Amino acid sequence: MNSCILMAQIIQDPELRYTSENQIPLTQMLVQFAGLKAEESPSTLKVVGWGEYLANEIKTNYSTGDRVVIEGSLRMNVIERPEGFKEKRAELNVSRIHKLGTDDHFEPHVMASDRTFQHTPEPSRPQTHDKV
Repeated sequence: MNSCILMAQIIQDPELRYTSENQIPLTQMLVQFAGLKAEESPSTLKVVGWGEYLANEIKTNYSTGDRVVIEGSLRMNVIERPEGFKEKRAELNVSRIHKLGTDDHFEPHVMASDRTFQHTPEPSRPQTHDKV
């Protein structure tokens, strides 16, 4: 399993929803983080928090403009595009999230189409492995 720690800023308010089969709560949101080089534009990433406690904590305590440190695992999802091709998109499954502060004058640097959750498949649920 991989492990990722990311410092980012929330650019879309967390959205609480439930899986269709088990009614497991999840919260998804978009975050933005700086590129590796100064001349690179910021990147965006979909972030998903699973489970009753984490999903509700994110929905209740976090919003657009919050600067956060997110701990979790990175997944790649394949999305079938209307144009007829497949696209890979990264998704960060949250295990912990920490608020660093809020920027009241925050303006995200992304196109409007990148700021919404379009008809994408249900996020992939993190696998748990029992230790023997």
